[in-house]
Amino acid sequence: MLFFAFYLLTPLLPIYLDAQFRADKDMIGLVLSGYVVATFLVRPFSGFIVDSFDRKKVLMLCFFFFFLCFCGYIGAGTLLMFAIVRTLHGLPFGATTVANSTVAIDVLPSSRRNEGIGFYGLSNNLAMAIAPSAGIYIYNATDNFPLLFWISLIIAFIGFITSTTVRLPNRQKVMNKPKPDLDHFFLTRAWLMAVNIVIFGLCWGVMSNYVAIYGKQELGITDGTGIFFAILSCGLVLSRLTGRKALRKDKLTLNCAQGVILSSIGFTLFALALNQWTYFLSALLIGLGNGRMYPAFLNMFIKVARNDQRGTANSSILISWDLGMGIGILLGGLIAEYISFSAAFWVTAGMQIAGTLLYLLFTRYFYLKRKLA
Repeated sequence: MLFFAFYLLTPLLPIYLDAQFRADKDMIGLVLSGYVVATFLVRPFSGFIVDSFDRKKVLMLCFFFFFLCFCGYIGAGTLLMFAIVRTLHGLPFGATTVANSTVAIDVLPSSRRNEGIGFYGLSNNLAMAIAPSAGIYIYNATDNFPLLFWISLIIAFIGFITSTTVRLPNRQKVMNKPKPDLDHFFLTRAWLMAVNIVIFGLCWGVMSNYVAIYGKQELGITDGTGIFFAILSCGLVLSRLTGRKALRKDKLTLNCAQGVILSSIGFTLFALALNQWTYFLSALLIGLGNGRMYPAFLNMFIKVARNDQRGTANSSILISWDLGMGIGILLGGLIAEYISFSAAFWVTAGMQIAGTLLYLLFTRYFYLKRKLA
């Protein structure tokens, strides 16, 4: 519900800003990247708060403010007001995602944690894939943006109610807590893994935010974006079903390697844009790749952190992903404005390949040296 409510609007906001406020491409990129800046600023503190206070109460409080922010989209009458609302929405979104994922880890038995985190990561990825498809379908059927804002508001409220039903095991109080330092706000032990996630987040940011306009302007596909995200979701589900055994056996680096290679092929095929078949095949490959890569990385972050740093580990991977997403949204808008959308996606394919090489040559060995027993 959390990710579905937020990403229901993602591919349509560039169209909305263009139609409602006549914003140009670089302005659209600037407005849409605002929430990432806010999310990026709040997440380090979120990890520290989640590790220091009652996690369920933190989750419920953050989720409630996340739900309230959707009211702002309905009332924003100017581009400036919309930009302010979108930016402010990043604060509770950033805090809620950290609290939610940390709570998910707490309720998992240690013997099934790798597999469980994999399925939790799937729920996030699946919502990020299905929601845009649903949003595009509703918009094409109704041509009504306020309706989409109301639907997101209602879904976020359902998510908030759901969060109140979570039962958490009792946590032992940590005695003689160390004074706050950098490691309480960002997991410095995982810095190279974070760099890798920034690169992959950049690629996802360009793809998820500009796929609708790219398909329409470059490929002449006016009604295929919903199908693109539906196929992407199928890839995510298939990757989890086929990769669960590897996660259970702790083969994280293998799972991740397979994922980043598949994603590289998918993004390259997407940039080639030969026809509709390659367009849809690229969606399947990107889904299969990210469905293996992201849960593996999430487990890797958890495994290089102490038990009392779970919130920090979660906030660190999310900070890295959102930083990449923000750069991708901004960079994609600038390249599209001054060159073309095709050029933006060729840059994306190049970055995905660079991230894959970084992982295969350096990051996986970095992780193996630093993971804790």
